[in-house]
Amino acid sequence: MCFYTAYAYCYHGQTLLASDKCGEAIRSLQEAEKLYAEAEALCKEYGETKGPGPTAKPSGHLFLRKLGSLVKNTLDKCQRENGFIYFQKIPTEAPQLELKANYGLVEPVPFEFPPMSAHWTPEALAAFDLTKRPKDDSVKPKPEDDVKPVKEPGIKPQKDTGCSVS
Repeated sequence: MCFYTAYAYCYHGQTLLASDKCGEAIRSLQEAEKLYAEAEALCKEYGETKGPGPTAKPSGHLFLRKLGSLVKNTLDKCQRENGFIYFQKIPTEAPQLELKANYGLVEPVPFEFPPMSAHWTPEALAAFDLTKRPKDDSVKPKPEDDVKPVKEPGIKPQKDTGCSVS
């Protein structure tokens, strides 16, 4: 959530800068920088946790690193332009993001959970007792037939195949 909100504030800051609202753009980008730092810390923490997915390191992915440089460069640009051109005050409150899209082709449909089936009674749910599962989950069934390698015939390269590369 922090990552996508940081992206939203970054793009909102770029839009505000394009409409000559440099003070609000700086405050929006400062909020994006704060959220990016939080997202980066969460990604590093996630990458260091023990568990079944130790290969996922979101802190090293391009999408996260790209956001950091985008926020930093845009904020530096806004601060430079505010110091040379606009001289606008920076508000204390972050600007509100417009979360309801007023453009696009399709109206978004809110997600609703389907009604619970009558088959899912408390007795049926109680039957799923994970303590009764087999202890050794690591044993995999062996295939009955071993796959034997097939010897392929040797194919000699030909000089005149009729193909030409142009």
